[in-house]
Amino acid sequence: MTTTRTTALIVGTGFGGVATAIELRRSGLHDFVVLEKAEDLGGVWRENTYPGSGCDVPSPLYSYSYARNLRWPRRYAAQPDIHAYLERTARRFGVLQHIRFGQEVTSAEFDGGTGEWHVRTASGAEYVTRAFIAATGQLSRPALPPIPGIGDFEGTSFHSAEWNHGAELAGKRIAVIGTGASAIQFVPEIQPAAAHVTVFQRSAQYILPKRDHAYKPWHHKAFRVLPILQTLDRLGFWLYAEFAQQCLSKWRFFTPLFERQTSRHLREQVADLELRRKLTPDYALGCKRVLFSNDYLPAMTKSNVDLVTEKVIEVTPRGVRTADGVEHEVDVIIYGTGFAAQELLAPMRISGLDGRALSDAWSEGARAHLGITVPGFPNLFLIYGPNTNLGGGSIIYMLESQARYVRDAVRILAGNPGRYLDVRPVAEQEWDTEVQTRLARSVWTRCSSWYRNEHGRVVSNWPGRTHEYRRRTRKVNLADFRVGAAG
Repeated sequence: MTTTRTTALIVGTGFGGVATAIELRRSGLHDFVVLEKAEDLGGVWRENTYPGSGCDVPSPLYSYSYARNLRWPRRYAAQPDIHAYLERTARRFGVLQHIRFGQEVTSAEFDGGTGEWHVRTASGAEYVTRAFIAATGQLSRPALPPIPGIGDFEGTSFHSAEWNHGAELAGKRIAVIGTGASAIQFVPEIQPAAAHVTVFQRSAQYILPKRDHAYKPWHHKAFRVLPILQTLDRLGFWLYAEFAQQCLSKWRFFTPLFERQTSRHLREQVADLELRRKLTPDYALGCKRVLFSNDYLPAMTKSNVDLVTEKVIEVTPRGVRTADGVEHEVDVIIYGTGFAAQELLAPMRISGLDGRALSDAWSEGARAHLGITVPGFPNLFLIYGPNTNLGGGSIIYMLESQARYVRDAVRILAGNPGRYLDVRPVAEQEWDTEVQTRLARSVWTRCSSWYRNEHGRVVSNWPGRTHEYRRRTRKVNLADFRVGAAG
Protein backbone atom coordinates (compact mmCIF):
# COMPACT_ATOMS: atom_id res chain seq x y z
CA MET A 1 0.00 0.00 0.00
CA THR A 2 1.39 3.40 -1.01
CA THR A 3 0.93 6.25 1.48
CA THR A 4 0.88 9.94 0.60
CA ARG A 5 0.94 12.66 3.26
CA THR A 6 -0.63 16.05 2.58
CA THR A 7 -2.07 19.03 4.41
CA ALA A 8 -5.44 18.85 2.65
CA LEU A 9 -7.22 16.29 0.54
CA ILE A 10 -10.22 17.08 -1.65
CA VAL A 11 -12.55 14.41 -3.01
CA GLY A 12 -14.36 15.30 -6.22
CA THR A 13 -13.65 17.54 -9.20
CA GLY A 14 -16.99 19.17 -9.88
CA PHE A 15 -17.49 22.90 -9.44
CA GLY A 16 -17.19 22.56 -5.64
CA GLY A 17 -13.96 20.57 -5.62
CA VAL A 18 -12.32 22.78 -8.24
CA ALA A 19 -13.43 25.95 -6.40
CA THR A 20 -11.87 24.69 -3.17
CA ALA A 21 -8.63 23.77 -4.90
CA ILE A 22 -8.48 27.23 -6.48
CA GLU A 23 -9.00 28.90 -3.11
CA LEU A 24 -6.22 26.86 -1.50
CA ARG A 25 -3.81 27.80 -4.28
CA ARG A 26 -4.84 31.46 -4.16
CA SER A 27 -4.08 31.48 -0.43
CA GLY A 28 -0.57 30.16 -1.07
CA LEU A 29 -1.21 26.57 0.00
CA HIS A 30 0.01 24.06 -2.58
CA ASP A 31 0.36 21.00 -0.35
CA PHE A 32 -2.92 19.33 -1.24
CA VAL A 33 -4.24 16.49 -3.38
CA VAL A 34 -7.53 16.14 -5.26
CA LEU A 35 -8.91 12.63 -5.78
CA GLU A 36 -11.28 11.83 -8.63
CA LYS A 37 -12.77 8.39 -9.28
CA ALA A 38 -13.22 9.04 -13.01
CA GLU A 39 -10.58 9.71 -15.65
CA ASP A 40 -11.69 13.29 -16.21
CA LEU A 41 -12.86 16.16 -14.05
CA GLY A 42 -16.30 17.72 -14.17
CA GLY A 43 -18.68 16.09 -11.68
CA VAL A 44 -22.28 16.16 -12.86
CA TRP A 45 -21.23 18.02 -16.01
CA ARG A 46 -18.93 15.16 -16.96
CA GLU A 47 -21.54 12.51 -16.26
CA ASN A 48 -24.77 14.01 -17.61
CA THR A 49 -24.21 13.79 -21.35
CA TYR A 50 -27.79 12.98 -22.33
CA PRO A 51 -29.22 14.76 -25.40
CA GLY A 52 -30.22 18.31 -24.57
CA SER A 53 -28.26 18.40 -21.30
CA GLY A 54 -27.72 21.96 -20.16
CA CYS A 55 -28.14 24.47 -17.37
CA ASP A 56 -31.27 26.36 -16.34
CA VAL A 57 -29.25 29.21 -14.82
CA PRO A 58 -27.95 31.88 -17.23
CA SER A 59 -24.32 31.21 -18.12
CA PRO A 60 -23.02 34.62 -16.92
CA LEU A 61 -24.09 33.61 -13.39
CA TYR A 62 -23.31 29.91 -13.75
CA SER A 63 -19.58 30.52 -13.57
CA TYR A 64 -17.02 31.54 -10.98
CA SER A 65 -17.09 35.22 -10.09
CA TYR A 66 -13.31 35.43 -10.60
CA ALA A 67 -13.26 33.47 -13.88
CA ARG A 68 -15.79 35.02 -16.23
CA ASN A 69 -16.30 33.50 -19.66
CA LEU A 70 -16.96 36.20 -22.23
CA ARG A 71 -17.56 33.70 -25.02
CA TRP A 72 -20.45 31.53 -23.87
CA PRO A 73 -22.24 30.29 -27.04
CA ARG A 74 -25.67 30.72 -25.46
CA ARG A 75 -27.28 32.53 -22.56
CA TYR A 76 -28.15 29.11 -21.13
CA ALA A 77 -25.07 26.98 -21.65
CA ALA A 78 -25.14 23.36 -22.82
CA GLN A 79 -23.31 20.53 -21.06
CA PRO A 80 -20.26 20.38 -23.38
CA ASP A 81 -19.64 24.12 -22.96
CA ILE A 82 -19.96 23.98 -19.15
CA HIS A 83 -17.65 20.97 -18.94
CA ALA A 84 -15.10 22.70 -21.20
CA TYR A 85 -15.32 25.87 -19.08
CA LEU A 86 -14.64 23.95 -15.87
CA GLU A 87 -11.70 22.09 -17.39
CA ARG A 88 -10.27 25.30 -18.84
CA THR A 89 -10.63 27.10 -15.50
CA ALA A 90 -8.99 24.26 -13.58
CA ARG A 91 -6.04 24.40 -15.97
CA ARG A 92 -5.84 28.20 -15.79
CA PHE A 93 -5.60 28.17 -11.98
CA GLY A 94 -3.13 25.28 -11.77
CA VAL A 95 -5.55 22.73 -10.31
CA LEU A 96 -4.88 19.91 -12.79
CA GLN A 97 -1.44 19.17 -11.34
CA HIS A 98 -3.05 18.32 -8.00
CA ILE A 99 -5.62 15.85 -9.37
CA ARG A 100 -5.14 12.09 -9.22
CA PHE A 101 -7.63 10.43 -11.51
CA GLY A 102 -8.99 6.90 -11.19
CA GLN A 103 -8.92 7.13 -7.39
CA GLU A 104 -12.25 6.19 -5.80
CA VAL A 105 -12.33 6.81 -2.06
CA THR A 106 -13.78 3.89 -0.11
CA SER A 107 -13.12 4.91 3.51
CA ALA A 108 -11.80 7.68 5.73
CA GLU A 109 -10.92 7.34 9.43
CA PHE A 110 -9.91 10.09 11.85
CA ASP A 111 -6.99 9.34 14.16
CA GLY A 112 -7.33 11.37 17.35
CA GLY A 113 -3.77 10.49 18.34
CA THR A 114 -2.27 12.29 15.37
CA GLY A 115 -5.14 14.62 14.44
CA GLU A 116 -5.09 13.25 10.89
CA TRP A 117 -7.43 11.49 8.50
CA HIS A 118 -6.47 8.19 6.89
CA VAL A 119 -8.19 8.02 3.52
CA ARG A 120 -8.14 4.82 1.44
CA THR A 121 -9.06 4.21 -2.17
CA ALA A 122 -10.32 1.22 -4.13
CA SER A 123 -6.90 0.89 -5.78
CA GLY A 124 -5.23 0.31 -2.41
CA ALA A 125 -3.65 3.73 -2.01
CA GLU A 126 -3.67 5.52 1.35
CA TYR A 127 -3.58 9.25 1.97
CA VAL A 128 -2.86 10.79 5.35
CA THR A 129 -4.15 14.34 5.60
CA ARG A 130 -5.00 16.94 8.19
CA ALA A 131 -8.01 18.38 6.34
CA PHE A 132 -10.41 15.99 4.62
CA ILE A 133 -12.64 17.93 2.21
CA ALA A 134 -15.56 16.00 0.69
CA ALA A 135 -16.78 17.74 -2.45
CA THR A 136 -18.89 14.89 -3.83
CA GLY A 137 -22.07 16.99 -3.65
CA GLN A 138 -25.75 16.10 -3.43
CA LEU A 139 -26.34 15.03 -7.04
CA SER A 140 -23.52 12.64 -7.85
CA ARG A 141 -25.12 9.18 -7.55
CA PRO A 142 -27.94 8.26 -9.98
CA ALA A 143 -30.95 6.68 -8.30
CA LEU A 144 -33.13 4.00 -9.83
CA PRO A 145 -36.70 3.81 -8.52
CA PRO A 146 -37.72 0.92 -6.22
CA ILE A 147 -39.90 -0.71 -8.88
CA PRO A 148 -40.11 -4.53 -8.91
CA GLY A 149 -38.72 -6.26 -11.98
CA ILE A 150 -36.22 -3.62 -13.13
CA GLY A 151 -33.63 -6.32 -13.73
CA ASP A 152 -36.08 -8.47 -15.73
CA PHE A 153 -36.47 -6.14 -18.70
CA GLU A 154 -35.17 -7.80 -21.85
CA GLY A 155 -34.67 -4.62 -23.86
CA THR A 156 -32.22 -1.75 -23.40
CA SER A 157 -32.45 0.33 -20.23
CA PHE A 158 -30.32 2.99 -18.60
CA HIS A 159 -30.43 6.04 -16.31
CA SER A 160 -30.29 9.45 -17.94
CA ALA A 161 -27.12 10.29 -15.97
CA GLU A 162 -25.49 7.17 -17.44
CA TRP A 163 -26.68 7.70 -20.99
CA ASN A 164 -26.06 4.80 -23.34
CA HIS A 165 -24.88 6.61 -26.46
CA GLY A 166 -24.57 3.30 -28.27
CA ALA A 167 -28.25 2.51 -27.87
CA GLU A 168 -30.32 2.73 -31.05
CA LEU A 169 -33.32 4.94 -30.31
CA ALA A 170 -34.52 5.76 -33.84
CA GLY A 171 -37.66 3.87 -34.70
CA LYS A 172 -37.92 2.38 -31.20
CA ARG A 173 -40.72 2.33 -28.65
CA ILE A 174 -39.28 4.21 -25.67
CA ALA A 175 -40.52 4.44 -22.09
CA VAL A 176 -39.40 7.41 -20.03
CA ILE A 177 -39.91 6.97 -16.30
CA GLY A 178 -39.66 10.29 -14.46
CA THR A 179 -40.42 13.84 -15.52
CA GLY A 180 -37.86 15.93 -13.67
CA ALA A 181 -35.18 18.36 -14.81
CA SER A 182 -33.35 15.82 -16.99
CA ALA A 183 -36.42 14.34 -18.69
CA ILE A 184 -37.76 17.69 -19.81
CA GLN A 185 -34.46 18.24 -21.62
CA PHE A 186 -33.99 14.86 -23.30
CA VAL A 187 -37.61 13.99 -24.18
CA PRO A 188 -37.84 16.70 -26.89
CA GLU A 189 -34.51 15.46 -28.27
CA ILE A 190 -35.47 11.78 -28.62
CA GLN A 191 -39.11 12.30 -29.65
CA PRO A 192 -38.66 13.19 -33.34
CA ALA A 193 -36.82 9.96 -34.28
CA ALA A 194 -38.63 7.55 -31.95
CA ALA A 195 -41.46 5.35 -33.16
CA HIS A 196 -43.28 6.11 -29.94
CA VAL A 197 -42.47 7.66 -26.56
CA THR A 198 -44.47 6.82 -23.45
CA VAL A 199 -43.78 9.20 -20.59
CA PHE A 200 -44.69 7.91 -17.13
CA GLN A 201 -45.39 10.85 -14.85
CA ARG A 202 -45.71 10.56 -11.08
CA SER A 203 -46.44 14.25 -10.62
CA ALA A 204 -46.74 17.18 -13.01
CA GLN A 205 -44.12 19.94 -13.01
CA TYR A 206 -44.33 23.69 -12.89
CA ILE A 207 -42.59 24.83 -16.09
CA LEU A 208 -41.55 28.38 -16.90
CA PRO A 209 -40.38 29.67 -20.29
CA LYS A 210 -36.64 29.50 -20.85
CA ARG A 211 -35.51 32.92 -22.08
CA ASP A 212 -32.68 31.47 -24.08
CA HIS A 213 -30.87 32.79 -27.13
CA ALA A 214 -27.57 32.28 -28.94
CA TYR A 215 -24.89 34.87 -28.37
CA LYS A 216 -23.95 36.45 -31.68
CA PRO A 217 -20.43 37.70 -32.56
CA TRP A 218 -21.52 41.21 -31.69
CA HIS A 219 -22.50 40.02 -28.20
CA HIS A 220 -19.01 38.60 -27.67
CA LYS A 221 -17.38 41.73 -29.02
CA ALA A 222 -19.51 43.90 -26.75
CA PHE A 223 -18.60 41.76 -23.73
CA ARG A 224 -14.89 42.08 -24.56
CA VAL A 225 -15.04 45.84 -25.07
CA LEU A 226 -17.41 46.47 -22.17
CA PRO A 227 -17.20 43.55 -19.70
CA ILE A 228 -19.59 45.47 -17.46
CA LEU A 229 -22.40 44.42 -19.80
CA GLN A 230 -21.97 40.78 -18.79
CA THR A 231 -21.56 41.87 -15.17
CA LEU A 232 -24.91 43.66 -15.35
CA ASP A 233 -26.54 40.55 -16.87
CA ARG A 234 -25.06 38.46 -14.06
CA LEU A 235 -26.18 40.98 -11.45
CA GLY A 236 -29.68 41.18 -12.88
CA PHE A 237 -30.30 37.46 -12.73
CA TRP A 238 -28.65 37.19 -9.30
CA LEU A 239 -31.09 39.78 -7.95
CA TYR A 240 -34.01 37.96 -9.59
CA ALA A 241 -32.82 34.65 -8.12
CA GLU A 242 -32.47 36.20 -4.67
CA PHE A 243 -36.05 37.42 -4.98
CA ALA A 244 -37.28 33.99 -6.12
CA GLN A 245 -35.40 32.23 -3.31
CA GLN A 246 -37.00 34.57 -0.77
CA CYS A 247 -40.44 33.94 -2.27
CA LEU A 248 -40.00 30.18 -1.89
CA SER A 249 -38.76 30.40 1.69
CA LYS A 250 -40.59 33.40 3.11
CA TRP A 251 -42.51 35.78 0.83
CA ARG A 252 -45.20 33.30 -0.18
CA PHE A 253 -47.66 36.06 -1.12
CA PHE A 254 -45.70 36.51 -4.38
CA THR A 255 -46.33 32.90 -5.45
CA PRO A 256 -49.38 33.72 -7.63
CA LEU A 257 -47.13 35.79 -9.89
CA PHE A 258 -45.11 32.70 -10.80
CA GLU A 259 -48.18 30.48 -10.95
CA ARG A 260 -49.75 32.74 -13.55
CA GLN A 261 -46.61 32.53 -15.68
CA THR A 262 -46.57 28.73 -15.59
CA SER A 263 -50.32 28.52 -16.29
CA ARG A 264 -50.03 30.83 -19.28
CA HIS A 265 -47.03 28.89 -20.59
CA LEU A 266 -48.98 25.62 -20.34
CA ARG A 267 -52.09 27.10 -21.90
CA GLU A 268 -50.17 28.57 -24.84
CA GLN A 269 -48.32 25.35 -25.62
CA VAL A 270 -50.92 22.64 -24.94
CA ALA A 271 -54.34 23.05 -26.56
CA ASP A 272 -55.79 19.66 -25.58
CA LEU A 273 -57.73 20.13 -22.34
CA GLU A 274 -57.26 16.59 -21.05
CA LEU A 275 -53.52 16.65 -21.67
CA ARG A 276 -53.32 20.07 -20.08
CA ARG A 277 -55.13 18.72 -17.01
CA LYS A 278 -52.58 15.91 -16.68
CA LEU A 279 -49.74 18.42 -16.97
CA THR A 280 -51.14 20.70 -14.27
CA PRO A 281 -49.44 20.30 -10.86
CA ASP A 282 -51.58 19.65 -7.77
CA TYR A 283 -49.11 20.97 -5.18
CA ALA A 284 -47.72 24.36 -4.18
CA LEU A 285 -45.38 25.99 -6.68
CA GLY A 286 -41.76 25.61 -5.63
CA CYS A 287 -42.34 22.61 -3.38
CA LYS A 288 -40.59 20.60 -6.06
CA ARG A 289 -37.97 22.12 -8.34
CA VAL A 290 -39.43 24.63 -10.81
CA LEU A 291 -38.30 23.81 -14.34
CA PHE A 292 -37.54 25.87 -17.44
CA SER A 293 -38.28 24.68 -20.96
CA ASN A 294 -39.61 25.90 -24.30
CA ASP A 295 -39.85 22.52 -26.05
CA TYR A 296 -40.97 19.91 -23.49
CA LEU A 297 -44.66 20.83 -23.52
CA PRO A 298 -44.82 20.98 -27.35
CA ALA A 299 -43.14 17.55 -27.47
CA MET A 300 -45.86 16.14 -25.23
CA THR A 301 -48.49 17.13 -27.81
CA LYS A 302 -46.92 15.12 -30.66
CA SER A 303 -48.80 12.16 -32.10
CA ASN A 304 -46.07 9.68 -31.18
CA VAL A 305 -46.05 10.67 -27.48
CA ASP A 306 -48.35 9.42 -24.71
CA LEU A 307 -48.43 10.74 -21.17
CA VAL A 308 -49.33 8.07 -18.60
CA THR A 309 -50.22 9.17 -15.07
CA GLU A 310 -51.17 5.75 -13.69
CA LYS A 311 -48.68 4.52 -11.10
CA VAL A 312 -45.91 2.26 -12.38
CA ILE A 313 -46.09 -0.96 -10.37
CA GLU A 314 -43.76 -3.29 -12.25
CA VAL A 315 -41.19 -3.58 -14.98
CA THR A 316 -41.79 -6.72 -17.02
CA PRO A 317 -39.51 -8.46 -19.52
CA ARG A 318 -41.42 -6.69 -22.30
CA GLY A 319 -42.14 -3.29 -20.80
CA VAL A 320 -43.84 -1.38 -18.00
CA ARG A 321 -47.01 -2.32 -16.13
CA THR A 322 -49.18 0.34 -14.48
CA ALA A 323 -51.72 0.17 -11.66
CA ASP A 324 -54.64 -0.11 -14.10
CA GLY A 325 -53.26 -3.46 -15.25
CA VAL A 326 -52.01 -2.24 -18.61
CA GLU A 327 -48.66 -3.55 -19.82
CA HIS A 328 -46.95 -0.97 -22.02
CA GLU A 329 -44.63 -2.87 -24.34
CA VAL A 330 -41.44 -0.98 -25.21
CA ASP A 331 -37.98 -1.58 -26.63
CA VAL A 332 -36.08 0.90 -24.43
CA ILE A 333 -36.56 2.23 -20.90
CA ILE A 334 -34.88 5.47 -19.85
CA TYR A 335 -34.96 6.32 -16.15
CA GLY A 336 -35.04 10.06 -15.51
CA THR A 337 -35.40 9.47 -11.79
CA GLY A 338 -32.81 11.77 -10.31
CA PHE A 339 -30.15 11.15 -7.71
CA ALA A 340 -29.62 9.74 -4.23
CA ALA A 341 -29.54 13.27 -2.81
CA GLN A 342 -30.24 12.13 0.75
CA GLU A 343 -27.26 9.77 0.86
CA LEU A 344 -24.52 12.36 1.13
CA LEU A 345 -20.96 10.99 0.96
CA ALA A 346 -22.16 7.42 0.35
CA PRO A 347 -20.82 4.89 -0.39
CA MET A 348 -17.71 6.14 1.43
CA ARG A 349 -17.36 4.78 4.97
CA ILE A 350 -16.38 7.66 7.24
CA SER A 351 -15.43 7.32 10.91
CA GLY A 352 -14.73 10.17 13.31
CA LEU A 353 -13.70 10.42 16.95
CA ASP A 354 -13.91 7.13 18.87
CA GLY A 355 -14.64 5.35 15.60
CA ARG A 356 -18.17 6.73 15.30
CA ALA A 357 -19.60 6.23 11.82
CA LEU A 358 -20.95 9.27 10.00
CA SER A 359 -23.89 7.14 8.85
CA ASP A 360 -24.85 6.68 12.51
CA ALA A 361 -24.53 10.40 13.24
CA TRP A 362 -26.81 11.03 10.27
CA SER A 363 -29.31 8.24 10.97
CA GLU A 364 -32.23 10.69 10.71
CA GLY A 365 -30.75 12.79 7.95
CA ALA A 366 -27.58 14.66 7.10
CA ARG A 367 -26.90 17.84 9.07
CA ALA A 368 -23.87 20.08 9.52
CA HIS A 369 -22.96 23.48 10.91
CA LEU A 370 -23.19 25.92 7.99
CA GLY A 371 -23.65 22.77 5.91
CA ILE A 372 -19.88 22.28 6.26
CA THR A 373 -18.75 20.76 9.60
CA VAL A 374 -20.08 17.89 11.75
CA PRO A 375 -19.50 17.46 15.51
CA GLY A 376 -17.26 14.51 16.30
CA PHE A 377 -15.64 14.57 12.86
CA PRO A 378 -12.73 17.00 13.25
CA ASN A 379 -11.16 18.59 10.18
CA LEU A 380 -13.89 17.14 7.94
CA PHE A 381 -15.31 19.81 5.65
CA LEU A 382 -18.23 19.35 3.28
CA ILE A 383 -18.74 21.20 0.03
CA TYR A 384 -22.38 21.30 -1.15
CA GLY A 385 -23.33 19.67 2.12
CA PRO A 386 -26.74 19.44 3.81
CA ASN A 387 -29.04 22.48 3.62
CA THR A 388 -26.90 24.33 1.08
CA ASN A 389 -28.90 23.58 -2.07
CA LEU A 390 -31.02 26.31 -3.65
CA GLY A 391 -34.61 26.36 -4.85
CA GLY A 392 -33.55 29.12 -7.22
CA GLY A 393 -30.28 30.68 -8.30
CA SER A 394 -26.75 29.54 -9.02
CA ILE A 395 -25.26 26.90 -6.75
CA ILE A 396 -21.80 28.10 -7.80
CA TYR A 397 -22.29 31.22 -5.69
CA MET A 398 -22.89 28.97 -2.66
CA LEU A 399 -19.91 26.76 -3.54
CA GLU A 400 -17.63 29.78 -3.70
CA SER A 401 -18.77 30.79 -0.21
CA GLN A 402 -18.05 27.32 1.17
CA ALA A 403 -14.68 27.09 -0.58
CA ARG A 404 -13.57 30.39 0.99
CA TYR A 405 -14.68 29.21 4.44
CA VAL A 406 -12.79 25.94 4.06
CA ARG A 407 -9.72 27.81 2.84
CA ASP A 408 -9.81 29.85 6.05
CA ALA A 409 -10.09 26.67 8.14
CA VAL A 410 -7.20 24.97 6.35
CA ARG A 411 -5.00 28.04 6.84
CA ILE A 412 -5.75 27.90 10.58
CA LEU A 413 -4.79 24.22 10.67
CA ALA A 414 -1.62 24.82 8.65
CA GLY A 415 -0.57 27.48 11.16
CA ASN A 416 -1.24 25.26 14.17
CA PRO A 417 0.52 21.89 13.83
CA GLY A 418 -0.86 19.14 16.01
CA ARG A 419 -4.24 20.82 16.43
CA TYR A 420 -7.65 19.97 15.00
CA LEU A 421 -10.99 21.76 14.71
CA ASP A 422 -14.09 19.99 15.98
CA VAL A 423 -17.30 22.02 15.69
CA ARG A 424 -19.10 22.25 19.01
CA PRO A 425 -22.37 20.30 19.22
CA VAL A 426 -24.15 23.35 20.66
CA ALA A 427 -23.09 25.47 17.67
CA GLU A 428 -24.28 22.85 15.21
CA GLN A 429 -27.54 22.38 17.13
CA GLU A 430 -28.27 26.10 17.19
CA TRP A 431 -27.60 26.30 13.46
CA ASP A 432 -29.76 23.28 12.70
CA THR A 433 -32.63 24.52 14.87
CA GLU A 434 -32.60 27.87 13.11
CA VAL A 435 -32.43 26.35 9.63
CA GLN A 436 -35.16 23.79 10.24
CA THR A 437 -37.42 26.39 11.91
CA ARG A 438 -37.09 28.65 8.89
CA LEU A 439 -37.60 25.74 6.53
CA ALA A 440 -40.83 24.81 8.34
CA ARG A 441 -42.27 28.09 7.08
CA SER A 442 -41.08 27.49 3.53
CA VAL A 443 -42.87 25.87 0.59
CA TRP A 444 -40.50 22.87 0.70
CA THR A 445 -42.38 21.21 3.56
CA ARG A 446 -45.67 21.12 1.63
CA CYS A 447 -45.12 18.03 -0.53
CA SER A 448 -42.88 15.03 -0.99
CA SER A 449 -39.73 15.72 -3.01
CA TRP A 450 -36.03 14.91 -3.13
CA TYR A 451 -35.50 17.91 -0.86
CA ARG A 452 -36.97 15.94 2.10
CA ASN A 453 -36.13 12.57 3.60
CA GLU A 454 -38.38 9.83 4.96
CA HIS A 455 -38.53 11.59 8.35
CA GLY A 456 -40.00 14.70 6.73
CA ARG A 457 -36.81 16.64 7.34
CA VAL A 458 -35.67 19.05 4.62
CA VAL A 459 -32.10 17.90 4.18
CA SER A 460 -31.12 19.63 0.96
CA ASN A 461 -32.19 23.27 0.85
CA TRP A 462 -30.95 26.52 2.32
CA PRO A 463 -33.87 28.70 3.58
CA GLY A 464 -32.39 32.13 2.94
CA ARG A 465 -30.75 34.24 0.31
CA THR A 466 -27.30 33.43 -1.03
CA HIS A 467 -26.01 36.80 0.15
CA GLU A 468 -26.90 35.91 3.74
CA TYR A 469 -25.10 32.58 3.43
CA ARG A 470 -22.00 34.27 2.05
CA ARG A 471 -21.99 36.72 4.95
CA ARG A 472 -22.33 33.95 7.52
CA THR A 473 -19.53 31.88 5.99
CA ARG A 474 -17.15 34.79 5.42
CA LYS A 475 -14.67 33.48 7.99
CA VAL A 476 -14.25 30.71 10.53
CA ASN A 477 -15.46 31.68 14.00
CA LEU A 478 -13.17 29.75 16.34
CA ALA A 479 -15.72 30.17 19.15
CA ASP A 480 -17.86 27.61 17.27
CA PHE A 481 -15.09 25.00 17.55
CA ARG A 482 -13.26 22.96 20.09
CA VAL A 483 -9.58 23.22 19.23
CA GLY A 484 -8.25 19.79 20.08
CA ALA A 485 -4.67 18.64 20.52
CA ALA A 486 -3.46 15.44 18.92
CA GLY A 487 -2.18 12.75 21.21
